[in-house]
Amino acid sequence: MRSSYTLFLSLCSLLLFIGCQQENTSSDTPVVYSISFENAVHHEAEINVSFADVKPGKFAFRMSRTSPGRYALHEFAKNVYNVKATNGKGEALEITRPDPYQWVVDSNDGTVNVSYTLFANRGGGTYAQIDETHAHLNIPATFMFASSHDDNPVEVTFNTRQDLGWKVATQLKKEGGNKYSAPNLQYFMDSPTEISNHQIRAFDVASNGKNYTINFVLHHNGTDAELDEYFEDVKAIVLQQKEVFGELPDFDFGEYFFLGCYIPNASGDGMEHRNSTILTTTRSLADGGAIGTVSHEFFHAWNVERIRPKSLEPFDFEAANMSGELWFAEGFTSYYTGLILCRAEVRTVEQYINGLNGAFNYVWNSPGTQFFNPIEMSYQAPFVDAARSVDPVNRGNTFISYYSYGSVLGLALDLALRNEEGNLNLDDYMKLVWQKYGKEEIPYTIDNLHKALNEYSGKEFGDTFFTNYIYDSQMPNYQRLFASVGVSLTQEGKSPYFGARVSNNRISGEPTIGGPAYKAGLDSGDVLVSVNGKKLNEKTSFHTILNSLKTDDDMTLVINRYGNEKTVTVSLTKDPRYTIQPYEKVGLELTKDMLDKRNAWLNKK
Repeated sequence: MRSSYTLFLSLCSLLLFIGCQQENTSSDTPVVYSISFENAVHHEAEINVSFADVKPGKFAFRMSRTSPGRYALHEFAKNVYNVKATNGKGEALEITRPDPYQWVVDSNDGTVNVSYTLFANRGGGTYAQIDETHAHLNIPATFMFASSHDDNPVEVTFNTRQDLGWKVATQLKKEGGNKYSAPNLQYFMDSPTEISNHQIRAFDVASNGKNYTINFVLHHNGTDAELDEYFEDVKAIVLQQKEVFGELPDFDFGEYFFLGCYIPNASGDGMEHRNSTILTTTRSLADGGAIGTVSHEFFHAWNVERIRPKSLEPFDFEAANMSGELWFAEGFTSYYTGLILCRAEVRTVEQYINGLNGAFNYVWNSPGTQFFNPIEMSYQAPFVDAARSVDPVNRGNTFISYYSYGSVLGLALDLALRNEEGNLNLDDYMKLVWQKYGKEEIPYTIDNLHKALNEYSGKEFGDTFFTNYIYDSQMPNYQRLFASVGVSLTQEGKSPYFGARVSNNRISGEPTIGGPAYKAGLDSGDVLVSVNGKKLNEKTSFHTILNSLKTDDDMTLVINRYGNEKTVTVSLTKDPRYTIQPYEKVGLELTKDMLDKRNAWLNKK
């Protein structure tokens, strides 16, 4: 995804000139890789890389610490071993380690050849997985690189397992056989590759006088008929998303690749890239596959790949990548994920509207808005984007995913625009941002987005939206916005609210700030011994007793904390959850004006 390679065909000569100015490299000499999988049964690959035109003196090569589409550190060097280096004559070179991510040779004869073993066994959007079903390669998790050779072209040969029927699918340029190329390191790192006995479905889409081939590559255990039926949904999604922006991106080499692995040994994930996306799930086609991920990741071909935050250019493979624009890049994409499924008739209108409940309640019932606005939530990505830590954190109270936060703000902006004079809508705002920044691949800032909304909707409207909801954390008037399209928003509060997750009669995670459990002084890890004198056990659960109480009841708890029992009184309150439903499902009148606006919103004729 994260590539500084833009307008490749038209800028090729400029890239060559810039590359030739680099201190340690000549950009017309390729870095040459090969990879083989003889020990796939034990998740190993053998990799060779040759760096030419190396300047005299020390030469450093390394593994990436990050991966395009991710914002946290992942430390891929941990899965590399048996590293060896030779010069152009095949003579061994001594290797030193200045840090955990790099290897250094002190001298060379202009060529450094490196070989190493990679262990890989996580099939998702970030890591690599090698076994006898496939070689699923995210490039930063697989291949070493040298920063001195960033602008050099790349050649890579995938030595496939013929005995397993493996074939190569990738956005890399095919040079012949199993040899592929990339114009530079950024494009190479952005080019995941699926090697397996997969199936392919494809169709052509015309855009701006060109035909582009959309390839759906799927490694799965289902039937041809299931794949054919699923591909019809994929095609409908592609065409609906093209309608939002008015055209397809100008895909390099004229093709786009969905690289899907719907297999038991995969990890659920999706990851966008410049001309391709990774789709992984354990769900088979018979169980629905990952059609929501198809919608989300293809929208990224515009929004984040080409409508690109300036804060992510160029993508840094040596440090975490922080951006304040993820509420737009990921969040608005999440809004369109479900909307497009409805427009493409993959989901019904009722399914789509009911599906809004989850993200809406997660965002607007979170205390996180007290601490961070959407920009600051975006800054948290290096800590939460598949990042791991062993120390407890208070994310449940302080963090709201920029995916969900941006999604409900995208919903609010779309409905608000549709209530303005002039038949405004979010689609046309996205078109404007595409034309101003995405199509010409000019990285944008938050101020650019603000000014583009002012240009599209008027300064008063644009300033109000950004001031209240982006620079601040206020909640839009959703009841009014939903009513305009015949959607009911209620907060009935019929059930009692405790304000903490309870699993196996134990407080799981920090109680919600301001909730009954928090006010009563309960804490994560507290063991609930009894409620109102009733001892808890396998037959008498906490939730059974809670559901029998009223919203204003007091609850007397005996808890065990650090081996000591104490008694706590919890004053229950009304459940704060919202319910979103179509008017016609709750007995409210759906007027013609409401229906017309709803049909325009959901693109129903």
